[in-house]
Amino acid sequence: MKRKDKARPFVPTEFHVSTVEDDNGALGVLTIQTTEGLLDIALDAHAADAIVDAIAAIRPKLGQV
Repeated sequence: MKRKDKARPFVPTEFHVSTVEDDNGALGVLTIQTTEGLLDIALDAHAADAIVDAIAAIRPKLGQV
């Protein structure tokens, strides 16, 4: 099934970071307040590195270095 209407983007309005630990170790938690509500993302080291790399790739395209 293909969606005909494009979903509105989640516009971030506020960011919070924290960490939690369980038996497997620590996870980072990125909480983003958006125009549609809260979005919580749990990150291990590899996921956090991927986000940092993605941001590094996006920033020059936004005219900010």
